[in-house]
Amino acid sequence: MAYKDDKFYIEKVLKGETNAYADLVNKHKEMVFTIAVKILRNHEDAEEIAQDTFLKAFNALSNFKGDAKFSTWIYRIAYNTAISQSRKRKHEFAAINEEMIDNYTTDKVSRSVNEFNEDEQINAINSLMEKLPEEENLLLTLFYKNEKSIGDISEITGYTESNVKVKLYRLRKKMYNELEHYFNLS
Repeated sequence: MAYKDDKFYIEKVLKGETNAYADLVNKHKEMVFTIAVKILRNHEDAEEIAQDTFLKAFNALSNFKGDAKFSTWIYRIAYNTAISQSRKRKHEFAAINEEMIDNYTTDKVSRSVNEFNEDEQINAINSLMEKLPEEENLLLTLFYKNEKSIGDISEITGYTESNVKVKLYRLRKKMYNELEHYFNLS
């Protein structure tokens, strides 16, 4: 289904046609769920957070000023709701070692990793991403898998654009280091 601009549906909802909200939900449900599942790492909890997100957004729709895109606004609600739930759970996940090793070259890792087939590379990256803390996993997912801009990620997470760039740089460096160990290239 080809969707119209979000403002079209928002105006209809605000005029009392609440069934138009279903189109907004359908248009954005996959990304809202993706944000929640990357933070919570549990499909059932992510579904609940997605529902809460859309309910919160519906109840606050009259407060939406349109300064940012609706998608960014609702993704921010999803992010904040999932982070709040995550803090309540206090589950511990095994995190990738925070040590940054500076004495390797990305060229060496890239050449060596390219010796493995694409499926092995994807499996390695997905495996390593699962070991990352939730927020780091989400940053990589938003930037690389969902192709969100630095500005969009900044608005969704509340980090400054500079902070997002630094975090992504450090994450790339961490992932190269972990790939090197994963494929026993060191």
